[in-house]
Amino acid sequence: MDLGFGPEFDGFRAEVKQFLAENWPPADGDYKSKENERRFVLAAIDRGYLHRAVPKRFGGSEQAPDIARAEIIREEFTKARAPSGRIPGTGKLVVPTLLEWGTEEQCAEFIARTLTGEMRWAQGFSEPNAGSDLASLRTRAELVGDEWVINGQKIWSTGADRATHMFMLVRTEPDAGKHDGISYLLVDLRQPGVTVRPLQQMTRLPEFCEVFFDDARTPAGNLVGERGKGWYVTRSTLKHERSGIGGLTWSLSMMRDLLKLARETQRNGKPAIEDPRIRTELAAIDGQLMSLTYSTYRATSHAVHDRDVGSFSTMPKLYMTDLAQRIGKLARDIVGDDFVDMSGPGKKWIERFMISLSMSIAGGTSNIQRNLIAERSLGLPRDARGGSK
Repeated sequence: MDLGFGPEFDGFRAEVKQFLAENWPPADGDYKSKENERRFVLAAIDRGYLHRAVPKRFGGSEQAPDIARAEIIREEFTKARAPSGRIPGTGKLVVPTLLEWGTEEQCAEFIARTLTGEMRWAQGFSEPNAGSDLASLRTRAELVGDEWVINGQKIWSTGADRATHMFMLVRTEPDAGKHDGISYLLVDLRQPGVTVRPLQQMTRLPEFCEVFFDDARTPAGNLVGERGKGWYVTRSTLKHERSGIGGLTWSLSMMRDLLKLARETQRNGKPAIEDPRIRTELAAIDGQLMSLTYSTYRATSHAVHDRDVGSFSTMPKLYMTDLAQRIGKLARDIVGDDFVDMSGPGKKWIERFMISLSMSIAGGTSNIQRNLIAERSLGLPRDARGGSK
C-alpha cells in the first residue's frame, strides 16, 4: 500500500492549515475554555474535518471515506495542538458500533449527544468471573413488558463514575450455548438500580469502577442488534477498540513529550538527550512508532475499502501496547528517583506508565491477540490451553 501523499493533496493540506490558522488558537488565547473548544469543533465539523464517517443527521460531517485526507487532517490538527473532537471516554467505541448495528432511532437518540459530550459512556463487558473468557458472563436481563430488567455486576469499567450511560453485555437466554444468548444493551446509569463504586489504583487514581445492577431497567428499544446475538455486536466494538487510530495519536503525543523530557532533563550537567544510551533507545522507539503508524494505516485502509480487517485490527493494538510501555520505561530512566514522587515532576509519567501496563489486558490480553494473529492469519495450530496436550 502506497501511503505517500502526492501533489494532488497539497491543496487540501493548505486548506486545513488555513482553517487552523484562522480558528486555533482562539482569539482570547484561552486553550482550556470548553466553550472555545466546542465552537472550534463545531466549525471543524461544518468544514468536514471531524467526525467524517458520521452522517450529518446524527451530528457528523458525512464525508466519503478517504484515508489520505483523514490522515492529513490528523497530522495538521496534531501539529497545531488543536481539539480533535475526541469523543469522551468509550463513546468512541459505541458510535461506530451504532452506525454498524443500531437502528435509525438509536442512532438519532444517542450519537449526536455522544459527539458533543452530553452523553458519556462506560463499557460493561468484564465481570469478576468473566474477563478474558468474556462469554462466561453472568449478568442477567429479563424482558418484562417493554423494559429489560438487569441484575448482576460489571468490573473494570473505565470512567463509569463519570459516565451517564453504559453499553453492556447481558445474558438474556440462560439455557443457550456459551456464546449464544448474550445481548447488547444501552443503559442509563443515572437510576436507583445502579451503584457505581470506584476502584482505587496504586497511582491513587480511581480510573476503573465496579458497577452493580439491582433491578435496573432500560427500554426494550435499547437492544442493539438481535436478541441473543450480542456476541457479534461485541466483536465489532472490540474491533474498533483495537484498530488504534486514537492509540496512534496518543503514542505520537507521548513520543513528542518524551523528546521534550529528554531535552529538558539534566544528567551529569548535560541534557539527557545527549546520553548515547538514551539517544539509541529514542531512535529504536522512533522506528517502532513508524511501524505502528503503517500497521494502523493498513488496518484503516482495509476498513475504508470494506475489506476484511481480520488480524490487521489486532496488530496495531499489540504495537501500541509494547510501544507505550517502552516509552514509559525510558521516561522512568530519564526522570530517575523523581519518577516515584506522585507530587513531583514524575507524576504525569508514572500515571502514563501504569496505564501502559494495563494496556496488556484492556481490550483483550496481548497473549490472546498473538494467538489470534497466529491462528487466523498465519494458519498456525491452536495454542495448547487449559492443560490440553
